[in-house]
Amino acid sequence: MSPSPTLAIVGSGSVGGYYGARLASVAEVSFLMRHDLAAVRERGLIVHSIAGDLHLDPVRAFATTAEIGPVDLVVIAIKSTANDALPDLLPPLLKPGTILLTLQNGLGNEAFLARHFPGHPILGGLCFVCINRGEPGVIHHLAHGRVEMGAFSHPETLAPVADLFVRAGLDCRVLPDLGLARWRKLVWNVPFNGLAIAGGGIDTQQILADPALLARTRTLMGEVIAVAAALGHVIDPAFAAANIKGTLEMGAYQPSSLVDFLAGQAVEVEAIWGAPLREAKRLGVPAPELESLHREICAAPGSGGT
Repeated sequence: MSPSPTLAIVGSGSVGGYYGARLASVAEVSFLMRHDLAAVRERGLIVHSIAGDLHLDPVRAFATTAEIGPVDLVVIAIKSTANDALPDLLPPLLKPGTILLTLQNGLGNEAFLARHFPGHPILGGLCFVCINRGEPGVIHHLAHGRVEMGAFSHPETLAPVADLFVRAGLDCRVLPDLGLARWRKLVWNVPFNGLAIAGGGIDTQQILADPALLARTRTLMGEVIAVAAALGHVIDPAFAAANIKGTLEMGAYQPSSLVDFLAGQAVEVEAIWGAPLREAKRLGVPAPELESLHREICAAPGSGGT
């Protein structure tokens, strides 16, 4: 990483837009945008945040990666359902040593990048944040914001990237085991994103207020922790309780998968539920609640599950 690094945000929705706007204080950040491009070019990128409001204007916003050109760090924040577009999207952003950081949900994203972009350093980041998009060019950061980051390859690149996040005022923590970080995130994503859809479009507050759904949440968290343990990723059961407590503090929050589902967009079914379920079956770890939830989500009209 150079002293004045250049970054490209691929997927400038709520997550990419928020972290990109914060990183713009310490780096030259370019945003790949589609729907919000005209609004952001006209009015800038507006972040309403518990950590302090931010209005980034002007914004280096572009319609294509070819317009951005090679950068030091690519931050990938598109939905994993759009990963097949990355082999065409990313090459104009790459030069020798360009680092790829995925902030995507679920399992398998780093391995996908490694297959298509061998030789490039690949990092993974898990965003524990309560965040939504508003009108075009407006992001609402409601709670939390921590990033847990690990290296899939070239671990020497991890510290400089994490330091960049810290210098931007973000809570960024380095984990020695990226696999552990991925499974820790699934402890939250599997139950809350899943039950919000399976429950007919309900928010986290409604899930936790329903005794039966709260019980399912705890069971699902336990199954995820058990599969992770079989892979050698030890997660303290107290982590699940802390996740529930933190979610209570969010209030009536709509998880990102529910937002996609309600908008008629493809849901990250395989990355969030399918992949851990396959691991459970491969390892012989019982996960009946996860299997049931996976079926329910796949059966939901418009989820994109199979």
